[in-house]
Amino acid sequence: MNVPPENIQPPVKLRRVLTLGDLVIYGIVLIQPVAALPLFGHANDISRGHAVTTILIAMIAMVFTAISYGRMASRYPAAGSAYTYVGKALNPHLGFIAGWCMFMDYLLVPILCVIYTSVTAHHLLPFVPYSLWIFVFAGGFTLLNLNGIKVASRANWIMMVVMSAVVFWFMAAAARYVWNIQGPKGLFTIQPFYRPETFSWSAIGSGTALAALTYIGFDGLTTLSEEVENPRRNVLLAAVLTCLITGIWSGLQVYLAQVSWPDWSSFVHGTAGEAARTNALDTAIMAVAKRVGGNGLDAALSLILLVGSVGSGVTGQIGAARLLYGMGRDKVLPRTFFAHLDRKHAGPSWNILFIGVLTLIGAAVLNYEESARLINFGAFLAFIGVNIASIREHFFHAPKTLRSFLLNFMPPALGAIVGLLIWKSLPLKTFFIGGAWMAIGIFYLAFRTSGFRKKTMMVDFSDKG
Repeated sequence: MNVPPENIQPPVKLRRVLTLGDLVIYGIVLIQPVAALPLFGHANDISRGHAVTTILIAMIAMVFTAISYGRMASRYPAAGSAYTYVGKALNPHLGFIAGWCMFMDYLLVPILCVIYTSVTAHHLLPFVPYSLWIFVFAGGFTLLNLNGIKVASRANWIMMVVMSAVVFWFMAAAARYVWNIQGPKGLFTIQPFYRPETFSWSAIGSGTALAALTYIGFDGLTTLSEEVENPRRNVLLAAVLTCLITGIWSGLQVYLAQVSWPDWSSFVHGTAGEAARTNALDTAIMAVAKRVGGNGLDAALSLILLVGSVGSGVTGQIGAARLLYGMGRDKVLPRTFFAHLDRKHAGPSWNILFIGVLTLIGAAVLNYEESARLINFGAFLAFIGVNIASIREHFFHAPKTLRSFLLNFMPPALGAIVGLLIWKSLPLKTFFIGGAWMAIGIFYLAFRTSGFRKKTMMVDFSDKG
């Protein structure tokens, strides 16, 4: 039967309704306004009292990398991942390796969140053993995701407002505390940036490699390229602004924490054993909150960090499960297991259980610092790949009339160089664990491609049908 043309409904398409401001807010929500606070103790310890400096150096690398992500997103607006950018611009095999790095990050996010929520919960309720909290949170994340729990954007906005309010409370309390003790000179000092007696470039490099975790996740805003007004302009600007705002905002938080507790080494004084030392660094920011704002601020900040990590852990686990589902659906991984969907909730339930088990094991054998560094191991390899892909795509493959050394070559080249320097500053243990993961991916790729003779299948992470 013929249908009159006036009755034919046009296909539903994504609408470009997001403004630059919407995209920046989305990026900040992804990163979280409190991202730097859990790192405070470890970053200070590794950098020998230069946590603010490490955050600002990491910001420089992220800004150059954000430019590359924004430019690649404008070229491949439906993709939005290092996997696709590297695979399309450089080589599908290299794209798979970038995707393998991203896969490790996705798996480690819920592990990191379980570790931090368990540490924070133990800080609030010390009579409950830390090992029990690991089971509670790893199991809780898994059960929530098995029941189809979704974190709505409205909830993210509410959480961002609440977290920001508590952070403002913390910053105001810290400023008042320092003013009352030392006066205005205590609030304006170069010590958080430079301490000649402890300054070391190797320590700064190692601290920066950890502090870069503050920015991990900014690239997620590139996945909205198809829904943004003027994406060629706004995606790039949003990525850069998100990194700049996060860096300045996080740097100010850590600056006030440092001037409130200038003797950074005292966090681990009197601790016996590596576990006690690690726990003292994990909860260092809570100790600062208690000093400047009493038990009320300590509890409020602990609760906000706990809830924020729960949200990140739940969404991180479903994100990892979704990545496994996409790879299974496209036969990059065994389809029977990884492409399975639960009939009741239409979710990748087997993947969720699989990741839940890996999360429990990972949280039991790794600590917060090790997990954070492993995330940065994979993330910076992917970032370096995207910067190199941007150079090839926008400089070497661009028409000669559009090639600009200052605009098309220098920003991604600097992003790749600074990213490589940060990546090289990771400790040897991280390279052993991350290198083992990379070796597994390379062997798997060699098997799937008959010794790299066949092309890899580019996985489509968008929803199909």
